[in-house]
Amino acid sequence: MASNSHRAAPFYGVAAPFRSRDGLSTRAVSGTDEIQLRIDPFDLEDEITGLHTQVRRLKHVANEIGTEVKYQKDFLEQVQMGIMKAQVGVKNNMRRLNKAVIKSGSNHILHIVTFGLVLFLIVYLWSKISRK
Repeated sequence: MASNSHRAAPFYGVAAPFRSRDGLSTRAVSGTDEIQLRIDPFDLEDEITGLHTQVRRLKHVANEIGTEVKYQKDFLEQVQMGIMKAQVGVKNNMRRLNKAVIKSGSNHILHIVTFGLVLFLIVYLWSKISRK
């Protein structure tokens, strides 16, 4: 069979029919354009066993991915809850700070203007003294 699988057939032209995998081989049927396919059952069992092993591994990987997704989802929910609590705390503190500023009658603008006038007066007097 091995000698027949590598012999050029008229259907394929110049290209010889190649053996696609171990256990699978093709050959031209005499006088027609049909191809016969011979499958070795032992090689198919090995292929099926290999595929079954790969499917089992992929299933395990998929389960691990699912576990990781659940963990990260829980983590993100905890982070969101923490952010929401922090926002509420900042909002409450801003409200308290605004109330305290209004209650104390904030004179910070008056202090800034007074500081500017005093600084201007000091510079003016210093320039007068330095000319003499």
